[in-house]
Parts: sequence; structure tokens; C-alpha cells
Amino acid sequence: MTQKERATFVINTLKDLYPTIPIPLDHKDPYTLLIAVLLSAQCTDVRVNLTTPHLFAKADNPYAMVKLSVETIREIIKPCGLSPMKSKAIHGLSQILIDKYNGEVPQSFEALEALPGVGHKTASVVMSQAFGVPAFPVDTHIHRLMYRWGLSNGKSVVQTERDAKKLFPEASWNDLHLQIIWYGREYSPARGWDLEKDLITKTIGRKSVLKEAQKKSR
Repeated sequence: MTQKERATFVINTLKDLYPTIPIPLDHKDPYTLLIAVLLSAQCTDVRVNLTTPHLFAKADNPYAMVKLSVETIREIIKPCGLSPMKSKAIHGLSQILIDKYNGEVPQSFEALEALPGVGHKTASVVMSQAFGVPAFPVDTHIHRLMYRWGLSNGKSVVQTERDAKKLFPEASWNDLHLQIIWYGREYSPARGWDLEKDLITKTIGRKSVLKEAQKKSR
């Protein structure tokens, strides 16, 4: 199979498996999504979804958030880890949104990435999921699967994103990055992986990955 044929196989298989695609982080608008994605750094989406209701009950917009102290925010978000850094970022970016953007989340990669605690991946998630702008945020699942499928060399998330954007049509990016995440969780996890259940890797997987998996199953 050529790279293009592999990419088409991935798109078609994931469309069949996930015709409707749930968004992993609970939110109601661009601001609450931005905060949820920021909290998800080195934390599971499940944990974030358990924590954000407590935070958003006190402040679900930048005007209410800046009235909370950094310490109060930190206490609420502690279960998500890295709370000293994340609480400062949440408070700081909320103030910037008020000062520079009338309390609205800006709709550009550049403006988002200039906010405290917001990197390229967070900006990409917000641009794609809140504003429908084509983006391909790469998380650990996508990075792992693009390597397993022989579609990227796995050297860095930057390279993986570049390869994904070259391989997949732009119109598919926003759905596809979510479909790959769900597939990674359900069929191709990092731990407890069963190649037999992983149709895509079994069909188009990198030879060295398949060899390794077969060795372990003996």
C-alpha cells in the first residue's frame, strides 16, 4: 500500500467506527473549552471532566475568573496536577481576554499561543473544536498511532503534525484527529494493547511494530 492508500484506509475505517464524534472535554463555549484543554496537560480527560464542574460553578467566564484568587483556583484544580502553574495561567489569560479581547477568546493561532499556558496543541484544539478552523492537534494517542501505522517517524509531535497535514485532506482534519484519539483509547492503547483487536495497525502497521507485537504474543 502507498502512503496515500494507507491514509484513505484510515479515514474510511474511522468513519465507519465513529460516524458521530463526541468531543472528549466537556464545555459550553470557547472559554470553557480553552480552560479545559489547558487543564488536560499531563492529565486525563476523565479527571478534567470531573474537576471543571467545580471550577465553572464558581467562574465560567473570564470576568468571574479574575475575581477568584490564584490560590482558590489552585485548590479547585489540584486533582489535574501542575496546579501552581495552571492556576496562574488561568487567572492571567482571563485578565488578558478582558483587557485585550472584550472577554472573548480570540480566533487566531497567534493570539491564542500568546496567552499564558497556551501552547500550539491547546490553540489547535480550540481553533478546531470551538471555531471550526482546520487544525490537527497531536496528542499522545495520535503520535503513537501515526508511528504504529507507518505514517510518521515518531521523532517529535511537530513532525507528526506536519506528516498528518500532508497525508490527510484538510477537510478531514477536525473530525479525524478526534476519531484517532477515540480509536487509540479503544483499540490501540499504549498499555494492554491487543493487535488482534486493532484492525488498522493489523492491516497497515509498520513492519517493525507488527514483528514486536507478534513476538510478545508468543
